[in-house]
Amino acid sequence: MRRSRAFLPTTKEVPSDATLPSHQFLVRGGFINQQGVGLYNFLPLGKIVLEKIRTIVKEELDNAGCNEVQLSFVTPISLWDKSGRSETMGKEMLRIQDRHQNSFVLSPTNEEAMVELVKNRVTSYKDLPVNLYQINTKFRDEARPRYGLLRGREFLMKDGYSFHASTEDMVREFDMMEETYKKIFTRLGLDFRVVQADSGAIGGDGSKEFHVLANSGEDTLVVCESCDYGANIETIFDEEQVDAYNEKSYEELLELNIDRKCSCGATLIFKKGIEVGHIFQLGTRYSAALEANFSDENGKPKPFEMATFGIGVSRLVASVIEQNHDENGCIWTKETAPYTVNIMVSNIKDEAQMTLGEELYLKLLGEDVEVMFDDRKERFGFKMKDAELIGFPYTVIIGKELVNGLVQVYDRKTKEKISVNTGDIYSKIMELI
Repeated sequence: MRRSRAFLPTTKEVPSDATLPSHQFLVRGGFINQQGVGLYNFLPLGKIVLEKIRTIVKEELDNAGCNEVQLSFVTPISLWDKSGRSETMGKEMLRIQDRHQNSFVLSPTNEEAMVELVKNRVTSYKDLPVNLYQINTKFRDEARPRYGLLRGREFLMKDGYSFHASTEDMVREFDMMEETYKKIFTRLGLDFRVVQADSGAIGGDGSKEFHVLANSGEDTLVVCESCDYGANIETIFDEEQVDAYNEKSYEELLELNIDRKCSCGATLIFKKGIEVGHIFQLGTRYSAALEANFSDENGKPKPFEMATFGIGVSRLVASVIEQNHDENGCIWTKETAPYTVNIMVSNIKDEAQMTLGEELYLKLLGEDVEVMFDDRKERFGFKMKDAELIGFPYTVIIGKELVNGLVQVYDRKTKEKISVNTGDIYSKIMELI
């Protein structure tokens, strides 16, 4: 993409309500803009990042044998009445009526709708297990939407639902999906923990959360310094203690001791986390309520054993930045960067600089490298600050040193600049990426 043709409205202004780095930098870097309270538009750069994350999620789920569907965003409230959640979900569930006074909800989640999809279509134990998922828009009318994409009202979510003939098979699928989620977050380049969690409004007997570790996280976790054990404090402390701990900053938590040891004997410590995934063992909570049955080996009707699996896809965009940024802007992981290479011509009036920039740009495009060519008539300092704000992993600076046959490559993560002979620049870039 040529920067002169790109819709990329960066700004120095920090939104007045933006307290977290991801909120500030995603708006300032031209990734998103606010449409209303808790509502955000994805601009071209943000859309690229969102699609990259979505692709990784889909690839790993498909590899695990899951089937992608897409449900209607609008769901009849009658399904929620059957499950008993039309009241328990409270004001977070946005209710609407059509011109015929029929009642619907803007889906905050889709357990009921997915059960209805499978009901009478999967009828025998021979057809099980089945794992269906979608990556679709959700809406929750949050009382206090804040932190940009981390707690908006409308968001993109992967929600999956599995159906089984036995509890044992459901638990097997639950464990398999835990491993699949680990693969997803590892591919995204994130430092994360899997923790024991409360099932909340979804219900069921067991659940696990996936948290990106970040000092700005809303949730407080207890994790082991030695083994993989981790838990959301909601599962081990009472409500008053949970509120007190969640109000504390990461720095304050470092000063506190936990009066217990991990079962492995090592020390437990506090961490802050951003919840990006949650998996639940539902049992027959929804299938029984909606009378969704299958015929077992003896021909008797039984309700499906179920599990459900969620990932906050749009929340992951912000989570990457909460974990990877500095005072100048975004530092994207390899798998999430909107463009891998940024070619920056210091003086577009210099014919030699522009010629080299153009040649390198076309050559990288020919090799399917994701490359931005900053051909704008702007000052070097302005372009450089823009590049750091956006977070291109590598910026090739074509400037005054070109007369000596040299260009520079700037590494966004390490902030190192290395000089490279013009004849070697293409091979150097291919080596780096």
